[in-house]
Amino acid sequence: MTRIATRTYPFRESEMLRQGGVHPVLARLYAARGLTDMKDLSSELAAMIPPAGLLHIDAAAVFLADAIAANKRMCIVADYDCDGATACATALRGLRSMGATIDFIVPNRFEYGYGLTPEIVELTAREKSPDIIITVDNGIASIDGVAEANRRGIEVVVTDHHLPADTLPAARVIVNPNQPECGFPSKHLAGVGVVFYVLLALRAELRRRGVFDAQSQPKLDHLLDLVALGTVADVVRLDPNNRILVAQGLKRMRAGRMHAGVAALFRVAGREPRTASPFDLGFALGPRLNAAGRLQDMSLGIECLVTDDEGRAWALAQQLNEINLKRREIEAEMQDTALLHLDEFEPAASSTICVFDAAWHQGVIGIVASRLKEKFFRPTITFAPGADGWIKGSGRSIPGFHLRDALDLVSKRAPSLIDKFGGHAMAAGLTIRAEAFDAFAEAFEAVGRAWLSEQQLERVIETDGPLEEAYYTTDFIALMAGQVWGQGFAPPVFCDEFRVVSQRILKERHLKLLLEKNGSRFDAIWFGHVDSVGERARVAFRLDANEYNGVTKVQLLVEHAEPA
Repeated sequence: MTRIATRTYPFRESEMLRQGGVHPVLARLYAARGLTDMKDLSSELAAMIPPAGLLHIDAAAVFLADAIAANKRMCIVADYDCDGATACATALRGLRSMGATIDFIVPNRFEYGYGLTPEIVELTAREKSPDIIITVDNGIASIDGVAEANRRGIEVVVTDHHLPADTLPAARVIVNPNQPECGFPSKHLAGVGVVFYVLLALRAELRRRGVFDAQSQPKLDHLLDLVALGTVADVVRLDPNNRILVAQGLKRMRAGRMHAGVAALFRVAGREPRTASPFDLGFALGPRLNAAGRLQDMSLGIECLVTDDEGRAWALAQQLNEINLKRREIEAEMQDTALLHLDEFEPAASSTICVFDAAWHQGVIGIVASRLKEKFFRPTITFAPGADGWIKGSGRSIPGFHLRDALDLVSKRAPSLIDKFGGHAMAAGLTIRAEAFDAFAEAFEAVGRAWLSEQQLERVIETDGPLEEAYYTTDFIALMAGQVWGQGFAPPVFCDEFRVVSQRILKERHLKLLLEKNGSRFDAIWFGHVDSVGERARVAFRLDANEYNGVTKVQLLVEHAEPA
């Protein structure tokens, strides 16, 4: 079941914002999203939380500055998703600009799996013989990998944002806003955000040592296009600090000041950097980078982001685009199979979904889990075969069900079920034996039943209530598009009652509507939906500027409609 709800907002706070000069509708939207202080509205870099708040960041800066001075060889070990790739490119570019001798390696997910494993340490030692390994977007769970590096006399700096287990690895330094005792106010930095902060602290340390002054120091704001891309693509919460990083990155993109690889990804995706939005980063650029790590090898993606040669960047972007098309094909097939498996699925009787198919591709199971979760609105884990009788699962969750904690509880209740697991509230991964699948699905369902109420299993479309008639304009749409919306700072969805003047099915897939309210008529479209609506409907919608034959008109994108 789906129902439409309207967010409440504190009237006094929204009035204060309005009196402070914020557009009246924006004031209400911000207040409803918990943003009530004028200072949190600033998207200027000066408003960023200072690096000193991150635990051990000064130790990391001193250690890296000493390493650069001693000409130590460093190697980055990255995660194979978009956050990992942008974090790796950011670290490479930033550390090189400060004089480091540095290379990178990214595990192939099919051979080595995730994170700094002992096998990856061995490979890195063999191929790159570094003195220091720096992990980006991984490492907080790599207890064995760090131990192996220590055994080989390689020092490890862990930069990560994932949630730690009860034991931390014995690294030389760990920078992670989510480690115990770290008082950093934003727990939602992505891996690339953590790296950017480490670079800021390192640059300050090198200034203190007189290596640079304010004039001669490398410009780190050049890296913000990469930081914005990784932050949006990793779907971390866009709290005020992340919104600054994203706004600054988008500002650079819109002004044409971005790295060759980012420009090439815009071009290959057919998007316009001059109007760059978080949507472009999350749904056009991000998936093309991610596809490399999903199907082949993420070094292609990293290479695209570290080259300054426009021709090379374009060639790599085209390659990434091809891989992404292949990913879409595989995903569509897997999705069909998943729905066959779930043919008997009775949402009323289950609070979770676990599904395994021996023919599935482990690089794509996460996306399939995400689609199934959207369709059925249940925490979902999809499994694909790994090596030697192991199967790998990738899960996506719904609000109110902390996936990593749920897996933790399953592993405490049945210690032999899960080999390893890790992740966040909304997404996690794990490895189990193929023969343990049924037992795991049962144990996971038991946690779901215990934790999730009927209300939580009902999909709620949160809206911002009615929109005043004066704002159904392209100007207002442009004002909205200029703000940073995303995870944890939901894009505005309005809701109102309309008379349905006419409706017809478009291309056998979509519903085209003409809606009327107080004598004004609006074109509307409900994508992926063909069932007709009654003659009076309560409609949840987003505003969209639709250009047709050179004329731009306002249309409503329907999210959901119910009889009024």
